[in-house]
Amino acid sequence: MKHEVFTRELNYIKDERIRESCRIILDMLPDYFYEIPASSTGKYHPDFSLGEGGLVRHVKVAVRLAKELLDNPCIGGKYTSNEKDVMILTLILHDGLKSGLTHNKYTQANHPTLIKNFVIENKDKINLTDNELDLFAHCVESHMGPWNKDYDGNVILPVPKTKYENFVHMCDYLSSK
Repeated sequence: MKHEVFTRELNYIKDERIRESCRIILDMLPDYFYEIPASSTGKYHPDFSLGEGGLVRHVKVAVRLAKELLDNPCIGGKYTSNEKDVMILTLILHDGLKSGLTHNKYTQANHPTLIKNFVIENKDKINLTDNELDLFAHCVESHMGPWNKDYDGNVILPVPKTKYENFVHMCDYLSSK
């Protein structure tokens, strides 16, 4: 099963129902997610996340940053266990369709919307509450932060506004540096 690549990260999710939902979506993602570099051009991510499997390494670092920060009571104390689990799930899945539904050569500017819609369209296969799906949707769609425009300069994604959205964006951003 594809999700086994993320065994450690999945185990950061305390709620078995949320963990299993994440496993199911991971297994549904296109194979390219597990193979491509984090940056299709090599410009926007560090060396560790380039080359084969680089996107997985990028995701693992973002999740590890989240776990360390959420384990710190000064930071993690602001979130419930359920909110932490959904933010970890979001970070595991955030780039799941980075190159689109089928593997395109370059990163798709709307990939946050693609993965949001993919999870929502498959909600009957997973066991997330409406509130959890909503939190996931808002966090994943805004994870790009200020880089929220398409290649023509049109705004296509929201910027983070809530503490949850900002946290997910921060972990993704730090992993890309």
